[in-house]
Amino acid sequence: MEKRILVVDDEWNMRNLLRIYLEEEYDVIEAEDGVQALAFISSIHVDLIILDIMLPNMDGWKICKEIRKEKHTPILMLTARNELKDKIYGLDIGADDYLEKPFEPEELMARIKALLRRSIINEHYSENALMFGDQFIIIKTESRTVFVKGEKVDLTPKEYELLYLLANQPQRVFTRDLLLDVIWGMRDMRDLRTVDSHIKNIRIKVKELASTYNPIQTVWGVGYKFNPVDGSL
Repeated sequence: MEKRILVVDDEWNMRNLLRIYLEEEYDVIEAEDGVQALAFISSIHVDLIILDIMLPNMDGWKICKEIRKEKHTPILMLTARNELKDKIYGLDIGADDYLEKPFEPEELMARIKALLRRSIINEHYSENALMFGDQFIIIKTESRTVFVKGEKVDLTPKEYELLYLLANQPQRVFTRDLLLDVIWGMRDMRDLRTVDSHIKNIRIKVKELASTYNPIQTVWGVGYKFNPVDGSL
């Protein structure tokens, strides 16, 4: 699912320019003043806000304060003001970063990616989780969810349990018999294809988000083990 970015600027030319830069990678929505911006934020999920300071009726600082009463959405202040005291004030009231106009599109994109990455990390650190490859794959234990490159992987309960068991002991090779015992409790009726089919499904679902990454390694003649992204384990 694409991340959604809200652009708040009263100048159509600037909103259009930002849309051109962003729309290939993100879902972009626009607001031309604080009233529109706050209405969007209260009614739909937004992953990041690009907020101009010089706006009519309600300036960017006031909007930032209002947002911070309810939301922790990353805010990138975008403005022509270049005084240090303005930057410090913006950061003090809750902005996450500050970019001056005019700007290079490469710097804008880099700052956006950094803010989104930081937001994902902060979200996952609030819950116990297994993380590998600089947060490339995150397995959350309380909500029983898995994220690859920041995107949720739609796993069934058994697929989640299987992946978690392997990732929780990443240096261990599990036989299919042991996986059947632990995950399914099968001791009398042994159908090893049950394990194989679930492993296959996990690989397919992860590959949809990371085409070159295989989360579960086959150890021929033995069984399966977790495959960390960086191969360090």
